[in-house]
Amino acid sequence: MRVDLVWLATAVWLAFGGAAGAEGVKVSVTQRGLWDTAVSELGQRSGIMKKHGLELEILYTSGGAESQQALLAGSVAIACGGGIEGAIGAFAKGAPLRIIGSEMVGSPDTYWYVLADSPIRSIHDAAGKTISYSVNGSSSHAAVLSLLSQYKVDAKPVATGNHPTTLTMTMTGQIDIGRGAAPFGLELVEEGKIRVIARGSEIAERSNQTVRTCITHVNTPKDIVARFMQSYRDTIDWMYADPAALKGYEDFAKVPEKYMVKWRDQYFPKATVEPDEIKGLDLILADALKNKFIAAPLTKEHIAEMIQIPKRLN
Repeated sequence: MRVDLVWLATAVWLAFGGAAGAEGVKVSVTQRGLWDTAVSELGQRSGIMKKHGLELEILYTSGGAESQQALLAGSVAIACGGGIEGAIGAFAKGAPLRIIGSEMVGSPDTYWYVLADSPIRSIHDAAGKTISYSVNGSSSHAAVLSLLSQYKVDAKPVATGNHPTTLTMTMTGQIDIGRGAAPFGLELVEEGKIRVIARGSEIAERSNQTVRTCITHVNTPKDIVARFMQSYRDTIDWMYADPAALKGYEDFAKVPEKYMVKWRDQYFPKATVEPDEIKGLDLILADALKNKFIAAPLTKEHIAEMIQIPKRLN
């Protein structure tokens, strides 16, 4: 018991900045620079988080599994952008986490690509080829399994990490089919250097399902979680209403505003990033069981314990 108390005290100190009375909160976010994963960053930069009394310290990772590990280790209090199947699987094994919001519905931002001169013309040509996902348990892992299942293609999924690393591996022939997420790589598509052969929006079973989530450690104070999620909602509203958000995103992600005006609505309809509901939960749980993220179905009581989305504060 003494060891558990020491661990808990250390975890709380790490996740909340260590200063007595501080409202600093450490947050882990996957894949730095994407539109949907920029909510925490833009909320911090715009002052929206501060309006709700929060000062974020953001840790960026290559995928949801890394962010989840940071959360479970007590290094961060909240993690956004990880795959929902990974979160469900960890919860089912007893991990002290709770799902506090939907981060992405469907996979409209995800795409798979090849070099411009590749003989692969479509996903139907992918049999026997290697195809990218980020890390085990990520949303891209679940997406590529669903994509191959839908088209009945026997390709070999390979974990390739973040988008820059994946692009390098694709350009150098280390993997046949790369994976991107808007807006990363879209300039190369427009320049004709790579070709898109499949998009996440094609995956029928995921079109109205939450694929990525925000999660928290059970020891994170509920007041912190409630204020973070309200700040998150307010930031999303700002990102779709105020042109200043696109300028702020360009400064952060180095994606030209003139492109993002088009790409935002094409790849990230606002409805897909609204956090207040876990969409398609029955199908998600069925997929988690089929893909062996969980060993047995979850009970209603387990689900109510696992998903705890704070109510709006205004």
